Amino acid sequence: MAPAFAVFADFGSRPAGLSNAVVRHHRCAVASSYVVVTAGGHLAVDFVVPDHEDTAEAVLRLETLGTTAPVDVVLNGETVAKEFRLPEADTPDALCEYVLSVPGTALLPGVNVLHIRNADGGGGVLRLRSLALDPVEAAERTRRARAARGGGASVRTYATERRPLGAPVWQPGPPLLVHLDQGESLADPAGQEPPTRLAWRGTDGIESSVAFRTDLSGFHGHVRGADGSLGEVRGTLTEQQPRPDGPVAARVRHFVTEEDHNGVWRPAGRLGLLLDDGAPLERVTWSGRSGGATSLSLVTEATGSAGATGGERRDITDRVRELQASDEFTAAGEVAANLLGTARTKWLAQESDPEVIFVFGAPVRVSSYSLTSANDFTERDPSDWTLEGSHDGRTWMTLDIRQDEHFRRRFETKEYCLATTGAFQHYRLNISDNCGDHLTQLSAVRFFDGGEAAPAPETFAFIGYRQAPGAEPVGYRGTNVPAPATGAAPGRTDGQGGEGEELLAGDFSETAQSLQEAAQLLERLTRYLRH
Repeated sequence: MAPAFAVFADFGSRPAGLSNAVVRHHRCAVASSYVVVTAGGHLAVDFVVPDHEDTAEAVLRLETLGTTAPVDVVLNGETVAKEFRLPEADTPDALCEYVLSVPGTALLPGVNVLHIRNADGGGGVLRLRSLALDPVEAAERTRRARAARGGGASVRTYATERRPLGAPVWQPGPPLLVHLDQGESLADPAGQEPPTRLAWRGTDGIESSVAFRTDLSGFHGHVRGADGSLGEVRGTLTEQQPRPDGPVAARVRHFVTEEDHNGVWRPAGRLGLLLDDGAPLERVTWSGRSGGATSLSLVTEATGSAGATGGERRDITDRVRELQASDEFTAAGEVAANLLGTARTKWLAQESDPEVIFVFGAPVRVSSYSLTSANDFTERDPSDWTLEGSHDGRTWMTLDIRQDEHFRRRFETKEYCLATTGAFQHYRLNISDNCGDHLTQLSAVRFFDGGEAAPAPETFAFIGYRQAPGAEPVGYRGTNVPAPATGAAPGRTDGQGGEGEELLAGDFSETAQSLQEAAQLLERLTRYLRH
Protein backbone atom coordinates (compact mmCIF):
# COMPACT_ATOMS: atom_id res chain seq x y z
CA MET A 1 0.00 0.00 0.00
CA ALA A 2 1.25 3.49 -0.86
CA PRO A 3 2.42 5.63 2.10
CA ALA A 4 -0.42 7.51 3.73
CA PHE A 5 0.79 11.01 3.01
CA ALA A 6 0.91 10.59 -0.79
CA VAL A 7 -0.71 13.74 -2.25
CA PHE A 8 -2.47 14.12 -5.59
CA ALA A 9 -4.54 16.93 -7.13
CA ASP A 10 -5.99 16.43 -10.61
CA PHE A 11 -7.37 19.69 -12.07
CA GLY A 12 -8.25 17.97 -15.35
CA SER A 13 -11.61 16.82 -13.97
CA ARG A 14 -14.61 18.62 -12.53
CA PRO A 15 -14.72 18.60 -9.60
CA ALA A 16 -10.99 18.29 -9.12
CA GLY A 17 -9.82 14.84 -8.03
CA LEU A 18 -8.02 15.14 -4.70
CA SER A 19 -6.13 12.56 -2.64
CA ASN A 20 -5.01 13.53 0.88
CA ALA A 21 -5.35 17.20 -0.05
CA VAL A 22 -7.38 20.35 0.43
CA VAL A 23 -6.58 23.05 -2.18
CA ARG A 24 -7.03 26.81 -1.80
CA HIS A 25 -6.20 29.36 -4.47
CA HIS A 26 -5.42 33.05 -4.84
CA ARG A 27 -5.39 35.00 -8.12
CA CYS A 28 -6.36 31.85 -10.01
CA ALA A 29 -9.01 30.93 -12.55
CA VAL A 30 -10.49 27.44 -12.81
CA ALA A 31 -10.60 26.33 -16.46
CA SER A 32 -12.18 23.20 -17.91
CA SER A 33 -9.09 20.99 -17.58
CA TYR A 34 -6.52 23.00 -15.63
CA VAL A 35 -6.06 25.84 -13.15
CA VAL A 36 -4.62 29.15 -14.36
CA VAL A 37 -2.29 30.71 -11.79
CA THR A 38 -1.78 34.34 -12.78
CA ALA A 39 1.24 36.49 -11.91
CA GLY A 40 1.54 36.80 -8.14
CA GLY A 41 -1.03 34.07 -7.55
CA HIS A 42 -0.60 30.73 -5.84
CA LEU A 43 -2.15 27.38 -4.96
CA ALA A 44 -2.02 26.30 -1.31
CA VAL A 45 -2.26 22.54 -0.79
CA ASP A 46 -2.98 21.30 2.75
CA PHE A 47 -2.16 17.64 3.41
CA VAL A 48 -1.46 15.31 6.31
CA VAL A 49 1.68 13.36 7.19
CA PRO A 50 1.07 10.68 9.86
CA ASP A 51 3.08 11.02 13.05
CA HIS A 52 4.91 7.75 12.41
CA GLU A 53 5.90 8.63 8.83
CA ASP A 54 9.69 9.00 8.38
CA THR A 55 10.73 10.11 4.90
CA ALA A 56 14.25 11.08 3.81
CA GLU A 57 13.16 12.57 0.48
CA ALA A 58 9.97 13.21 -1.50
CA VAL A 59 9.27 13.84 -5.17
CA LEU A 60 7.05 16.66 -6.43
CA ARG A 61 5.62 16.29 -9.95
CA LEU A 62 3.98 19.21 -11.75
CA GLU A 63 2.00 18.58 -14.93
CA THR A 64 1.50 21.74 -16.99
CA LEU A 65 0.12 22.81 -20.36
CA GLY A 66 2.63 24.57 -22.58
CA THR A 67 5.50 26.85 -21.56
CA THR A 68 4.71 28.45 -18.23
CA ALA A 69 5.92 31.18 -15.93
CA PRO A 70 8.74 30.66 -13.40
CA VAL A 71 7.57 28.88 -10.26
CA ASP A 72 8.34 29.20 -6.54
CA VAL A 73 7.74 26.06 -4.46
CA VAL A 74 7.45 26.57 -0.70
CA LEU A 75 6.74 23.78 1.80
CA ASN A 76 5.85 24.79 5.37
CA GLY A 77 7.57 28.14 4.86
CA GLU A 78 10.78 26.56 3.53
CA THR A 79 11.69 27.40 -0.08
CA VAL A 80 12.19 24.23 -2.13
CA ALA A 81 12.64 25.99 -5.51
CA LYS A 82 13.02 29.69 -6.33
CA GLU A 83 11.91 30.98 -9.77
CA PHE A 84 12.18 27.49 -11.19
CA ARG A 85 12.28 27.98 -14.97
CA LEU A 86 10.42 25.49 -17.11
CA PRO A 87 11.87 24.61 -20.54
CA GLU A 88 10.18 25.74 -23.75
CA ALA A 89 7.32 23.46 -24.80
CA ASP A 90 7.02 22.16 -28.36
CA THR A 91 3.50 23.57 -28.76
CA PRO A 92 1.39 26.01 -26.70
CA ASP A 93 -0.83 23.18 -25.43
CA ALA A 94 1.83 20.50 -25.00
CA LEU A 95 1.40 18.44 -21.82
CA CYS A 96 4.68 18.58 -19.84
CA GLU A 97 5.77 17.00 -16.57
CA TYR A 98 8.44 18.46 -14.27
CA VAL A 99 9.99 16.71 -11.28
CA LEU A 100 11.48 18.38 -8.19
CA SER A 101 13.23 16.84 -5.19
CA VAL A 102 11.82 17.78 -1.77
CA PRO A 103 13.96 17.16 1.34
CA GLY A 104 12.26 15.01 3.97
CA THR A 105 13.29 17.54 6.65
CA ALA A 106 10.77 20.00 5.20
CA LEU A 107 7.88 17.63 6.02
CA LEU A 108 6.18 17.87 9.42
CA PRO A 109 4.01 15.38 11.31
CA GLY A 110 0.36 16.42 11.00
CA VAL A 111 -0.90 19.13 8.67
CA ASN A 112 1.54 20.46 6.02
CA VAL A 113 1.06 23.34 3.58
CA LEU A 114 2.57 23.35 0.08
CA HIS A 115 2.54 26.59 -1.95
CA ILE A 116 2.94 26.66 -5.75
CA ARG A 117 3.48 30.31 -6.74
CA ASN A 118 3.67 32.09 -10.07
CA ALA A 119 6.88 34.14 -9.75
CA ASP A 120 6.56 35.94 -13.09
CA GLY A 121 6.48 39.71 -12.67
CA GLY A 122 5.70 40.27 -16.35
CA GLY A 123 2.20 38.84 -16.43
CA GLY A 124 2.92 35.27 -17.54
CA VAL A 125 0.56 32.51 -16.44
CA LEU A 126 1.00 28.99 -15.09
CA ARG A 127 -1.50 26.44 -16.47
CA LEU A 128 -1.35 23.58 -13.98
CA ARG A 129 -3.01 20.26 -14.92
CA SER A 130 -2.03 18.23 -11.84
CA LEU A 131 0.43 17.98 -9.00
CA ALA A 132 1.64 15.05 -6.91
CA LEU A 133 3.89 14.72 -3.88
CA ASP A 134 5.10 11.27 -2.85
CA PRO A 135 7.91 9.68 -0.84
CA VAL A 136 10.75 8.95 -3.25
CA GLU A 137 10.58 5.19 -2.61
CA ALA A 138 6.94 5.10 -3.75
CA ALA A 139 6.87 7.84 -6.38
CA GLU A 140 7.11 5.55 -9.40
CA ARG A 141 4.48 3.15 -8.11
CA THR A 142 1.96 5.87 -7.43
CA ARG A 143 2.72 7.49 -10.80
CA ARG A 144 1.82 4.21 -12.53
CA ALA A 145 -1.26 3.90 -10.34
CA ARG A 146 -2.48 7.35 -11.31
CA ALA A 147 -1.76 6.71 -14.98
CA ALA A 148 -3.87 3.55 -14.76
CA ARG A 149 -6.57 5.45 -12.89
CA GLY A 150 -6.76 8.17 -15.53
CA GLY A 151 -6.71 5.68 -18.40
CA GLY A 152 -9.45 3.53 -16.92
CA ALA A 153 -11.79 6.39 -16.10
CA SER A 154 -11.40 8.28 -19.38
CA VAL A 155 -13.98 8.21 -22.18
CA ARG A 156 -12.61 6.86 -25.46
CA THR A 157 -14.41 7.07 -28.81
CA TYR A 158 -13.46 4.67 -31.61
CA ALA A 159 -14.37 4.77 -35.27
CA THR A 160 -15.13 1.19 -36.27
CA GLU A 161 -15.18 -0.94 -39.40
CA ARG A 162 -16.69 -4.37 -39.98
CA ARG A 163 -15.95 -7.06 -42.55
CA PRO A 164 -18.28 -10.04 -43.06
CA LEU A 165 -16.66 -13.47 -43.06
CA GLY A 166 -14.88 -14.00 -46.39
CA ALA A 167 -15.51 -10.45 -47.65
CA PRO A 168 -12.50 -8.51 -49.03
CA VAL A 169 -13.69 -5.00 -48.12
CA TRP A 170 -14.19 -3.33 -44.72
CA GLN A 171 -17.50 -1.51 -44.21
CA PRO A 172 -17.97 1.51 -41.86
CA GLY A 173 -19.57 0.54 -38.55
CA PRO A 174 -21.16 2.47 -35.68
CA PRO A 175 -18.82 4.44 -33.37
CA LEU A 176 -17.95 2.81 -30.05
CA LEU A 177 -17.77 4.74 -26.75
CA VAL A 178 -15.98 3.09 -23.81
CA HIS A 179 -15.88 4.32 -20.20
CA LEU A 180 -15.19 2.11 -17.16
CA ASP A 181 -14.77 3.82 -13.80
CA GLN A 182 -14.59 1.47 -10.82
CA GLY A 183 -13.64 4.23 -8.42
CA GLU A 184 -10.79 2.37 -6.77
CA SER A 185 -8.21 4.03 -4.54
CA LEU A 186 -4.54 4.44 -5.37
CA ALA A 187 -3.85 1.43 -3.17
CA ASP A 188 -5.56 -0.79 -5.76
CA PRO A 189 -4.71 0.70 -9.17
CA ALA A 190 -5.66 -2.50 -11.00
CA GLY A 191 -9.29 -1.66 -10.42
CA GLN A 192 -8.94 1.45 -12.58
CA GLU A 193 -6.61 0.20 -15.29
CA PRO A 194 -8.08 0.38 -18.81
CA PRO A 195 -9.28 -2.90 -20.32
CA THR A 196 -7.04 -4.88 -22.63
CA ARG A 197 -9.88 -7.21 -23.68
CA LEU A 198 -13.57 -6.42 -23.93
CA ALA A 199 -16.61 -8.48 -24.93
CA TRP A 200 -20.24 -7.41 -24.96
CA ARG A 201 -23.73 -8.15 -26.26
CA GLY A 202 -26.43 -5.61 -27.06
CA THR A 203 -30.18 -5.99 -26.86
CA ASP A 204 -30.15 -6.21 -30.67
CA GLY A 205 -28.49 -9.64 -30.32
CA ILE A 206 -25.12 -8.60 -31.78
CA GLU A 207 -22.09 -9.96 -29.85
CA SER A 208 -18.61 -8.46 -30.10
CA SER A 209 -15.22 -9.36 -28.64
CA VAL A 210 -12.10 -7.22 -29.09
CA ALA A 211 -8.51 -6.83 -27.86
CA PHE A 212 -6.95 -3.36 -27.52
CA ARG A 213 -3.53 -2.21 -28.60
CA THR A 214 -1.08 -1.51 -25.80
CA ASP A 215 -1.54 2.26 -26.14
CA LEU A 216 -5.34 1.92 -26.54
CA SER A 217 -5.14 3.62 -29.96
CA GLY A 218 -7.22 0.87 -31.57
CA PHE A 219 -8.53 -2.67 -31.35
CA HIS A 220 -9.25 -5.77 -33.43
CA GLY A 221 -11.83 -8.47 -32.82
CA HIS A 222 -14.76 -10.45 -34.12
CA VAL A 223 -18.53 -9.97 -34.18
CA ARG A 224 -21.54 -12.28 -34.44
CA GLY A 225 -24.77 -10.81 -35.80
CA ALA A 226 -28.22 -11.48 -34.41
CA ASP A 227 -28.78 -13.86 -37.33
CA GLY A 228 -25.63 -15.84 -36.52
CA SER A 229 -23.47 -14.28 -39.26
CA LEU A 230 -19.77 -13.88 -38.45
CA GLY A 231 -17.36 -11.10 -39.22
CA GLU A 232 -14.36 -9.07 -38.10
CA VAL A 233 -14.40 -5.71 -36.38
CA ARG A 234 -11.64 -3.16 -35.87
CA GLY A 235 -11.47 0.31 -34.38
CA THR A 236 -9.30 3.44 -34.33
CA LEU A 237 -9.25 5.92 -31.44
CA THR A 238 -10.66 9.28 -32.57
CA GLU A 239 -11.26 11.09 -29.26
CA GLN A 240 -10.38 10.75 -25.58
CA GLN A 241 -11.86 12.75 -22.70
CA PRO A 242 -10.39 12.64 -19.17
CA ARG A 243 -13.89 12.36 -17.68
CA PRO A 244 -17.46 12.13 -19.01
CA ASP A 245 -18.77 15.59 -19.82
CA GLY A 246 -21.83 17.14 -21.43
CA PRO A 247 -24.20 14.77 -23.25
CA VAL A 248 -21.78 11.87 -22.74
CA ALA A 249 -22.01 12.19 -18.96
CA ALA A 250 -25.79 11.78 -19.14
CA ARG A 251 -25.34 8.40 -20.88
CA VAL A 252 -23.11 6.89 -18.16
CA ARG A 253 -24.81 4.36 -15.85
CA HIS A 254 -23.78 4.61 -12.21
CA PHE A 255 -24.01 1.76 -9.71
CA VAL A 256 -23.30 1.12 -6.04
CA THR A 257 -21.71 -2.32 -5.98
CA GLU A 258 -21.20 -5.24 -3.58
CA GLU A 259 -18.97 -8.32 -3.53
CA ASP A 260 -19.86 -11.73 -2.08
CA HIS A 261 -17.18 -12.97 0.35
CA ASN A 262 -18.09 -16.38 1.81
CA GLY A 263 -21.80 -15.63 1.66
CA VAL A 264 -21.51 -12.09 3.04
CA TRP A 265 -22.14 -9.19 0.67
CA ARG A 266 -19.75 -6.32 1.33
CA PRO A 267 -19.67 -2.81 -0.21
CA ALA A 268 -17.31 -2.64 -3.20
CA GLY A 269 -17.53 1.03 -4.22
CA ARG A 270 -19.11 2.71 -7.21
CA LEU A 271 -19.06 1.72 -10.86
CA GLY A 272 -19.52 4.07 -13.79
CA LEU A 273 -20.21 2.25 -17.07
CA LEU A 274 -20.65 3.43 -20.65
CA LEU A 275 -20.31 0.98 -23.53
CA ASP A 276 -22.28 2.22 -26.51
CA ASP A 277 -22.18 1.05 -30.12
CA GLY A 278 -25.75 2.04 -30.90
CA ALA A 279 -27.69 -0.68 -29.04
CA PRO A 280 -28.54 -0.81 -25.32
CA LEU A 281 -26.08 -2.99 -23.42
CA GLU A 282 -27.17 -6.43 -22.21
CA ARG A 283 -23.95 -7.94 -20.86
CA VAL A 284 -20.24 -7.10 -20.80
CA THR A 285 -16.94 -8.72 -19.75
CA TRP A 286 -13.55 -7.05 -19.52
CA SER A 287 -10.06 -7.85 -18.25
CA GLY A 288 -6.91 -5.81 -17.62
CA ARG A 289 -3.21 -6.26 -18.16
CA SER A 290 -2.63 -7.19 -14.52
CA GLY A 291 -4.95 -10.21 -14.79
CA GLY A 292 -8.09 -8.89 -13.11
CA ALA A 293 -11.46 -9.56 -14.76
CA THR A 294 -15.07 -8.43 -14.40
CA SER A 295 -18.24 -9.78 -16.00
CA LEU A 296 -21.81 -8.63 -15.53
CA SER A 297 -25.28 -9.00 -16.98
CA LEU A 298 -27.53 -5.95 -16.89
CA VAL A 299 -31.16 -6.11 -15.87
CA THR A 300 -33.64 -3.45 -17.00
CA GLU A 301 -36.88 -2.98 -15.12
CA ALA A 302 -39.31 -0.59 -16.78
CA THR A 303 -41.10 1.52 -14.19
CA GLY A 304 -43.17 3.50 -16.66
CA SER A 305 -45.31 2.66 -19.66
CA ALA A 306 -43.31 0.92 -22.35
CA GLY A 307 -46.00 1.11 -24.98
CA ALA A 308 -45.78 -2.46 -26.28
CA THR A 309 -46.13 -4.08 -22.88
CA GLY A 310 -49.83 -3.42 -22.43
CA GLY A 311 -51.98 -0.41 -21.78
CA GLU A 312 -53.82 1.68 -24.33
CA ARG A 313 -52.84 1.20 -27.96
CA ARG A 314 -51.40 4.38 -29.45
CA ASP A 315 -50.61 5.65 -32.92
CA ILE A 316 -47.09 7.10 -32.84
CA THR A 317 -46.64 7.80 -36.54
CA ASP A 318 -46.54 11.54 -35.81
CA ARG A 319 -43.17 11.02 -34.09
CA VAL A 320 -41.49 10.28 -37.42
CA ARG A 321 -39.12 13.16 -38.21
CA GLU A 322 -37.58 12.05 -41.50
CA LEU A 323 -38.28 9.71 -44.44
CA GLN A 324 -35.80 8.26 -46.92
CA ALA A 325 -37.21 6.48 -49.97
CA SER A 326 -35.27 4.62 -52.64
CA ASP A 327 -37.56 6.19 -55.24
CA GLU A 328 -40.67 8.39 -55.51
CA PHE A 329 -42.73 9.99 -58.29
CA THR A 330 -42.14 13.67 -57.51
CA ALA A 331 -43.60 14.99 -60.78
CA ALA A 332 -47.09 13.83 -59.75
CA GLY A 333 -46.61 14.63 -56.06
CA GLU A 334 -46.74 10.91 -55.18
CA VAL A 335 -43.90 11.10 -52.69
CA ALA A 336 -42.97 9.13 -49.57
CA ALA A 337 -44.16 11.90 -47.24
CA ASN A 338 -47.73 11.01 -48.25
CA LEU A 339 -47.36 7.74 -46.32
CA LEU A 340 -47.61 9.66 -43.03
CA GLY A 341 -50.80 11.53 -43.88
CA THR A 342 -54.45 10.62 -43.42
CA ALA A 343 -55.72 11.86 -46.80
CA ARG A 344 -56.20 9.38 -49.65
CA THR A 345 -52.91 10.21 -51.33
CA LYS A 346 -50.15 7.74 -52.14
CA TRP A 347 -46.45 7.03 -52.60
CA LEU A 348 -45.41 5.63 -55.98
CA ALA A 349 -41.98 4.13 -56.63
CA GLN A 350 -40.78 3.22 -60.11
CA GLU A 351 -39.38 -0.06 -58.77
CA SER A 352 -40.75 -3.49 -57.92
CA ASP A 353 -38.48 -3.70 -54.84
CA PRO A 354 -38.31 -0.23 -53.22
CA GLU A 355 -37.63 0.62 -49.60
CA VAL A 356 -38.60 3.40 -47.20
CA ILE A 357 -36.75 4.34 -43.99
CA PHE A 358 -38.69 6.05 -41.18
CA VAL A 359 -36.51 8.01 -38.73
CA PHE A 360 -38.11 8.87 -35.37
CA GLY A 361 -37.06 11.77 -33.19
CA ALA A 362 -36.00 9.29 -30.45
CA PRO A 363 -35.94 5.50 -30.07
CA VAL A 364 -39.46 4.03 -29.82
CA ARG A 365 -40.91 0.57 -29.24
CA VAL A 366 -43.33 -0.56 -31.93
CA SER A 367 -45.76 -3.40 -31.22
CA SER A 368 -47.58 -3.30 -34.58
CA TYR A 369 -47.69 -1.46 -37.88
CA SER A 370 -50.16 -1.16 -40.76
CA LEU A 371 -50.05 -0.72 -44.53
CA THR A 372 -52.86 0.81 -46.60
CA SER A 373 -53.25 -0.02 -50.28
CA ALA A 374 -53.45 2.78 -52.82
CA ASN A 375 -56.18 3.88 -55.21
CA ASP A 376 -55.54 1.75 -58.33
CA PHE A 377 -53.70 -1.18 -59.95
CA THR A 378 -53.60 -4.10 -57.54
CA GLU A 379 -50.47 -5.32 -59.36
CA ARG A 380 -48.58 -2.47 -57.67
CA ASP A 381 -49.48 -3.64 -54.14
CA PRO A 382 -46.54 -4.99 -52.09
CA SER A 383 -46.63 -8.77 -51.60
CA ASP A 384 -43.28 -9.61 -49.93
CA TRP A 385 -41.46 -7.39 -47.45
CA THR A 386 -39.53 -7.17 -44.21
CA LEU A 387 -39.70 -4.55 -41.47
CA GLU A 388 -36.32 -3.88 -39.86
CA GLY A 389 -35.12 -1.77 -36.93
CA SER A 390 -31.82 0.01 -36.35
CA HIS A 391 -30.22 2.15 -33.67
CA ASP A 392 -27.83 3.96 -36.01
CA GLY A 393 -29.27 3.58 -39.52
CA ARG A 394 -26.46 1.23 -40.57
CA THR A 395 -26.86 -2.05 -38.71
CA TRP A 396 -30.35 -3.55 -39.11
CA MET A 397 -32.31 -6.16 -37.19
CA THR A 398 -35.24 -8.01 -38.81
CA LEU A 399 -38.48 -7.45 -36.89
CA ASP A 400 -41.11 -8.91 -39.23
CA ILE A 401 -41.22 -10.91 -42.49
CA ARG A 402 -44.28 -11.12 -44.77
CA GLN A 403 -44.76 -13.14 -47.98
CA ASP A 404 -47.62 -13.55 -50.47
CA GLU A 405 -49.70 -10.79 -48.92
CA HIS A 406 -52.71 -9.52 -50.89
CA PHE A 407 -55.04 -6.52 -50.43
CA ARG A 408 -58.66 -7.33 -51.32
CA ARG A 409 -59.75 -3.76 -52.09
CA ARG A 410 -58.48 -0.22 -52.59
CA PHE A 411 -57.51 1.79 -49.49
CA GLU A 412 -57.70 -1.37 -47.38
CA THR A 413 -55.64 -1.23 -44.17
CA LYS A 414 -53.94 -4.37 -42.87
CA GLU A 415 -52.19 -4.42 -39.47
CA TYR A 416 -49.29 -6.69 -38.47
CA CYS A 417 -48.04 -7.45 -34.95
CA LEU A 418 -44.36 -7.70 -34.08
CA ALA A 419 -42.89 -10.50 -31.99
CA THR A 420 -39.76 -8.39 -31.35
CA THR A 421 -40.45 -5.06 -29.66
CA GLY A 422 -37.06 -3.52 -28.98
CA ALA A 423 -36.67 0.26 -29.07
CA PHE A 424 -35.24 1.59 -32.33
CA GLN A 425 -34.92 5.05 -33.85
CA HIS A 426 -34.82 3.86 -37.49
CA TYR A 427 -37.40 1.54 -39.09
CA ARG A 428 -37.02 0.26 -42.65
CA LEU A 429 -39.81 -1.16 -44.81
CA ASN A 430 -37.92 -3.24 -47.35
CA ILE A 431 -40.26 -4.42 -50.13
CA SER A 432 -38.70 -7.33 -52.02
CA ASP A 433 -41.58 -7.94 -54.48
CA ASN A 434 -45.05 -6.73 -55.48
CA CYS A 435 -48.03 -8.36 -57.23
CA GLY A 436 -46.55 -8.26 -60.72
CA ASP A 437 -46.01 -4.65 -61.84
CA HIS A 438 -42.79 -2.73 -62.39
CA LEU A 439 -44.15 0.05 -60.11
CA THR A 440 -44.98 -0.19 -56.40
CA GLN A 441 -47.42 1.95 -54.42
CA LEU A 442 -48.91 2.43 -50.95
CA SER A 443 -51.30 4.96 -49.50
CA ALA A 444 -50.17 4.92 -45.84
CA VAL A 445 -47.89 3.33 -43.25
CA ARG A 446 -48.72 3.68 -39.55
CA PHE A 447 -46.84 2.64 -36.38
CA PHE A 448 -48.47 1.77 -33.04
CA ASP A 449 -47.75 1.35 -29.33
CA GLY A 450 -44.29 2.90 -29.04
CA GLY A 451 -42.69 4.38 -25.94
CA GLU A 452 -39.56 6.50 -25.88
CA ALA A 453 -36.54 4.52 -24.75
CA ALA A 454 -35.16 7.18 -22.44
CA PRO A 455 -33.11 6.03 -19.44
CA ALA A 456 -35.06 8.26 -17.02
CA PRO A 457 -38.01 5.88 -16.40
CA GLU A 458 -35.82 2.82 -16.00
CA THR A 459 -33.91 1.26 -13.12
CA PHE A 460 -30.75 -0.60 -13.99
CA ALA A 461 -29.07 -3.33 -11.98
CA PHE A 462 -26.57 -6.09 -12.69
CA ILE A 463 -25.25 -9.42 -11.42
CA GLY A 464 -21.94 -11.06 -12.28
CA TYR A 465 -18.50 -11.81 -10.94
CA ARG A 466 -15.26 -9.98 -10.26
CA GLN A 467 -11.73 -11.34 -9.90
CA ALA A 468 -8.83 -9.28 -8.60
CA PRO A 469 -5.32 -10.13 -9.86
CA GLY A 470 -4.07 -13.28 -8.14
CA ALA A 471 -7.30 -13.74 -6.17
CA GLU A 472 -10.29 -16.05 -6.36
CA PRO A 473 -13.43 -14.85 -8.18
CA VAL A 474 -16.27 -13.44 -6.09
CA GLY A 475 -19.90 -12.58 -6.76
CA TYR A 476 -20.51 -9.04 -7.93
CA ARG A 477 -23.78 -7.10 -8.05
CA GLY A 478 -24.91 -3.50 -8.31
CA THR A 479 -27.90 -1.24 -8.00
CA ASN A 480 -28.50 1.87 -10.04
CA VAL A 481 -27.86 5.26 -8.42
CA PRO A 482 -27.93 8.85 -9.73
CA ALA A 483 -24.77 10.29 -11.23
CA PRO A 484 -22.46 11.93 -8.68
CA ALA A 485 -22.66 15.71 -8.58
CA THR A 486 -20.11 17.24 -10.91
CA GLY A 487 -21.11 20.88 -10.91
CA ALA A 488 -18.72 23.31 -9.28
CA ALA A 489 -18.77 27.04 -9.50
CA PRO A 490 -15.66 28.33 -11.28
CA GLY A 491 -13.09 30.02 -9.11
CA ARG A 492 -12.74 33.77 -9.38
CA THR A 493 -9.66 35.76 -10.24
CA ASP A 494 -9.10 37.89 -7.16
CA GLY A 495 -6.29 40.31 -6.46
CA GLN A 496 -7.16 41.17 -2.86
CA GLY A 497 -4.26 39.51 -1.07
CA GLY A 498 -4.74 36.58 1.28
CA GLU A 499 -8.36 37.53 1.86
CA GLY A 500 -9.07 36.59 -1.75
CA GLU A 501 -8.28 32.91 -1.23
CA GLU A 502 -11.00 30.45 -2.14
CA LEU A 503 -11.41 26.75 -1.59
CA LEU A 504 -11.15 24.76 -4.81
CA ALA A 505 -14.18 22.46 -5.12
CA GLY A 506 -12.98 18.88 -5.30
CA ASP A 507 -13.89 15.23 -5.19
CA PHE A 508 -12.54 14.03 -1.84
CA SER A 509 -13.28 10.33 -2.40
CA GLU A 510 -9.59 9.51 -1.94
CA THR A 511 -8.72 12.27 0.52
CA ALA A 512 -8.90 10.60 3.92
CA GLN A 513 -7.04 7.34 4.29
CA SER A 514 -7.59 7.18 8.03
CA LEU A 515 -9.99 8.59 10.60
CA GLN A 516 -7.22 10.84 11.90
CA GLU A 517 -6.67 12.39 8.47
CA ALA A 518 -10.41 12.79 7.96
CA ALA A 519 -10.77 14.65 11.24
CA GLN A 520 -7.87 17.00 10.51
CA LEU A 521 -8.97 17.77 6.97
CA LEU A 522 -12.61 18.30 7.94
CA GLU A 523 -11.49 20.64 10.71
CA ARG A 524 -9.79 22.89 8.15
CA LEU A 525 -12.85 22.76 5.89
CA THR A 526 -15.09 23.71 8.81
CA ARG A 527 -12.90 26.69 9.70
CA TYR A 528 -13.01 27.87 6.09
CA LEU A 529 -16.79 27.61 5.84
CA ARG A 530 -17.29 29.46 9.14
CA HIS A 531 -15.13 32.41 8.09
